[in-house]
Amino acid sequence: MKTLRTARKALAIACIVPLIAFGVAACGKDDASSAGGEITINATSFPDYIDPQLSYTVEGWEVLWNVYTPLLTYRHARGEEGTEVVPALAEALPEISDDGLTYKLKLRPNMKYSDGTPIKASDFTYAIQRLFKADSGGSVFYDVIVGAKEYADGTADTITGITTDDTTGDITIQLAAPNGTFENLLGLMFAAPVPPSTPLDSDATNSPPPSSGPFMISTVDAPRNLTMERNPQFQTVLDAGVTEVPDAGVNKITLIENKNQSAQVTDIIQNKVDFMIDPPPADRLQELKTRFSDRFRMEDSINTYYMFMNTERAPFNDLKVRQAINYAIDPEALNRIFGGRLHPTQQVLPPGMPGYEEYKLYPGPDMDKAKQLLAEANPADRDITVWTDDEPDRKRIGEYYHDLLTQLGFNATLKVIAGDVYWTTVGNQSTPDVDTGFADWFQDFPHPDDFFRPLLHGDSILPTNGNNLSRANIPANNATMDELLTKQLTAEGVEKQYSDLDRAYMEQAVWAPYGNEQFSTFLSERMDFDKSYHHLLFNQDYSSFAIK
Repeated sequence: MKTLRTARKALAIACIVPLIAFGVAACGKDDASSAGGEITINATSFPDYIDPQLSYTVEGWEVLWNVYTPLLTYRHARGEEGTEVVPALAEALPEISDDGLTYKLKLRPNMKYSDGTPIKASDFTYAIQRLFKADSGGSVFYDVIVGAKEYADGTADTITGITTDDTTGDITIQLAAPNGTFENLLGLMFAAPVPPSTPLDSDATNSPPPSSGPFMISTVDAPRNLTMERNPQFQTVLDAGVTEVPDAGVNKITLIENKNQSAQVTDIIQNKVDFMIDPPPADRLQELKTRFSDRFRMEDSINTYYMFMNTERAPFNDLKVRQAINYAIDPEALNRIFGGRLHPTQQVLPPGMPGYEEYKLYPGPDMDKAKQLLAEANPADRDITVWTDDEPDRKRIGEYYHDLLTQLGFNATLKVIAGDVYWTTVGNQSTPDVDTGFADWFQDFPHPDDFFRPLLHGDSILPTNGNNLSRANIPANNATMDELLTKQLTAEGVEKQYSDLDRAYMEQAVWAPYGNEQFSTFLSERMDFDKSYHHLLFNQDYSSFAIK
């Protein structure tokens, strides 16, 4: 996921008048007597969408994971335990046919959305329909369902591969081909059921669907702030037998965009804000490590930061040009921008992902080698637009990259745009001059296909909400990826094949990767630091927030 893919945030400063509380009572917790209260969090960028079928950034999913509950979900737990797929709105993990084509689930009974509307089995069908009708970037994951492509192109009125029974709660999903990641996909926000009152073909950010999770969205003023209230109907979900999704520990969260990360740090130190989604700026990292170790810690995350290069456009349609960029980039220089929070890399898969084997095809930085390759390529078009967003670290990354390309003899123009529209802008094929720039990816789920398919498969070149920013389309690699998808990750030799695929893409230099980032948890003194935890897939678990 794009920073799906990165975490972002929001915060109320002390002078801001608090929004009127909805007065939602705590429910469904053994320690309900100690739960409650209101907190404020800051974000440098606002979520791309407040819509479970459309959001495809870490900023969005960090919020929505605690608002919408899919049929399956990931365990709310620290570390690797949090990568386990578990039942949620479905009463059990799916029954899968021997040929891997049929998945059978049953919805738990008598559950309700936050507005009191019953949660029905057919709501799952509606959610998948929305993915395609609203042109979601996540739709590419679900076109393996029989009839999905026909529904998407308008030749069918229904997705024939999904059948549901609202009386029994039965859900049957028929796949066109075996898919070793499908349980993972059922645990993503994209597949979270929503009621049919939700607009089918448009963004619901300004009026989000009613919630099925511990929180509900009560107000949205995109791209500035939103509020989350405890969902008064979540007790019906818990009563139905859901044990892996905890109730909320606070009554209300106000998320406010604040682009000044240093100001965010100061406000938390002064207890004016309770949490910042983004890491602190590099020049304040050591201060927090030494002065506030009782409420600050570094957190592992599975991600890759890279420069995308549009392989469909000159000069990046030339392999030697792309190789030159890989030789020229200095991961350690970029690590300094991050305050030492980067593990240097030159490959697609990050540490912690199955199939990861460290290698380095482009030792350097080697400006002489880079200039040699550029001289051999001798690109006629040296006008390049470099894209990045306006978050401080990312802006500095863009500036570094712009200066590097200038040193290499390109006529580079730096284009800095707001972080809350960055991904939708560079992921839109109608946007002019999307040549190269900043990108990152955070796992949607812990399977190497999640890095390769959305980012590098030719079928992931989409007109809008695209994630294959380099427009990579290598038939042999596409075929390998498709074959591996039919296999279980635990099958003999599969992880090694994914390692080989990683190298095959970097031999074509489709990216210029440079690092894997750690994140952080930094809380005000009001917060229970021991209860709060970072989730490997969704970053901070808001359900774990609690006031002392």
